[in-house]
Amino acid sequence: MLQLEAFFIRLNSIIKKMRKLENSELERKSIEDFKKSEKTPLILVLDDVRSLHNIGSVFRTADAFLIEKIYLCGITATPPNKEIHKTALGATETVNWEHNENVLDTIASLKQEGILTLAIEQVENAVFLQNFEVKENQKYALVFGNEVHGVAQEAVAVCDGCIEIPQLGTKHSLNISVSAGIVVWDLFQKIHWSK
Repeated sequence: MLQLEAFFIRLNSIIKKMRKLENSELERKSIEDFKKSEKTPLILVLDDVRSLHNIGSVFRTADAFLIEKIYLCGITATPPNKEIHKTALGATETVNWEHNENVLDTIASLKQEGILTLAIEQVENAVFLQNFEVKENQKYALVFGNEVHGVAQEAVAVCDGCIEIPQLGTKHSLNISVSAGIVVWDLFQKIHWSK
């Protein structure tokens, strides 16, 4: 009985050390503060993304990591949209976005601005994400394709390079919103904390 009592005393002390924060303790930015904040030098390009939930999830990730902008290309739906809003949870109000019909024009325009364009895709000579090194004072545009065909070959061909997320299982494909979260987190921490 004493061992059980000691176990619960120990468990109670662990729980007290790991108290879940209340929403009021999270110091969330207001929309105005978000807009004024210095942004992470990343731009996301979504080409022909079909799932409204994926689009909303990418918006939410972009908000979390202060992403500069999202380009929604081709058939990718745009806000306002209640299905996008379900997963974005208001991030469509904070993250700057623009719709462009043609992803190739978008990539060309970004390249003219000196932004390094990177397709997130499994291609010959891709750099594995863990081996990709960010350059100081360089802005990056990450191109994500649709759920079935990925980034179109025409878009891959005009990008400055490709990043591949290594995968070891049988599927070798990830949901686009999961891919965006993985790549954004990796580059975010390399940009901000690997100096």
